[in-house]
Amino acid sequence: MAKSKVYYTDFRSKLGEGLPTKLKRLLKTAGMDQMDLDNKFVAIKMHFGELGNLGFLRPNYARAVVDMVKEMGGKPYLTDCNTLYPGSRKNALEHLECAWQNGFTPLTVGCPILIGDGLKGTDDISVPVEGGEYIKEAKIGRAVMDGDVFISLSHFKGHEMAGFGGAIKNIGMGCGSRAGKKDQHSNGKPTIDQESCKGCRRCMRECANNGLVFDAENKKMQVNADNCVGCGRCLGACNFDAIRFTNDAATKELNCRMAEYAKAVVDGRPNFHISLIVDVSPNCDCHAENDAPILPNIGMFASFDPLALDQACVDACLKQEPLPNSQLSDNMHSEHFCDHHDHFVNSTPESEYKTCLEHAEKIGLGSREYELIFMK
Repeated sequence: MAKSKVYYTDFRSKLGEGLPTKLKRLLKTAGMDQMDLDNKFVAIKMHFGELGNLGFLRPNYARAVVDMVKEMGGKPYLTDCNTLYPGSRKNALEHLECAWQNGFTPLTVGCPILIGDGLKGTDDISVPVEGGEYIKEAKIGRAVMDGDVFISLSHFKGHEMAGFGGAIKNIGMGCGSRAGKKDQHSNGKPTIDQESCKGCRRCMRECANNGLVFDAENKKMQVNADNCVGCGRCLGACNFDAIRFTNDAATKELNCRMAEYAKAVVDGRPNFHISLIVDVSPNCDCHAENDAPILPNIGMFASFDPLALDQACVDACLKQEPLPNSQLSDNMHSEHFCDHHDHFVNSTPESEYKTCLEHAEKIGLGSREYELIFMK
């Protein structure tokens, strides 16, 4: 099997060429301009950042991708799905407000912004996972799947559970609806916080299995564990964050499920992937803050293969020296430090990422073997 090609360039810029322009040149070098985008709806998946976080990718990079899609005759839109956890992106209204505050507007990025799983995170579609061992049908945001072409634009950084967040996480976890995210994170059934529950019964409208029962005396919802199938549809219906899933999947299983979700998103349609290793925060951009970078800015990477892209980015990061005054350097200088010879594991020892890459290759998402091609 031929090695996948991964193209990259550094963050050096010459007189008269800014980084967004250099990114467009990288995409052309990597062959994105050879894709048939004429009159096609092009979903560009990215993370708009949580309020309070400043580590997410700047809108300027998104604009560069959007402009190129337009030049190729495509109809681009930026998209992301609502979050499972309570925060500023758990429904489309707050999600869009968050995106706007972080600089992502139709004016700045040059195209519409669509929240992939709708107002409450319940607008999804079941997508078969070919070769899936953990997930047979992935619950993907409908607007994501409505795109004729799929492009991912990822901020490559650390992650507190998955070791790092790159293309596979951006696609797999990011494109899952709220129920889809539950599908990846949890094997269990919901609990209802009685203090937070308002007894509005909105969740009952989403339950197709009689898994919810209304306690008329206390005017609170209850879970019927015998009927509940753990589908997570009730999550999006609750406006008061009263519903929780507490039985978290182990990290290795989470990694496998995430890879299978990513495969469901890209299978059967043209796709292309971009990752920028910049502001490498130790944690996800879902945090309402971003700690100091653990590694230097490295460059911009692009490939038709999301797995090869992630592997190339990991390898590039592991060659770097840790930055001082960071979570990684603090850990390495702590009294009981155990060197794992891996920056991401040393930064967050409870994390693990190799399972994700191994499983992604096993199910045919891509190849871990790649040819790295540098563009000046």
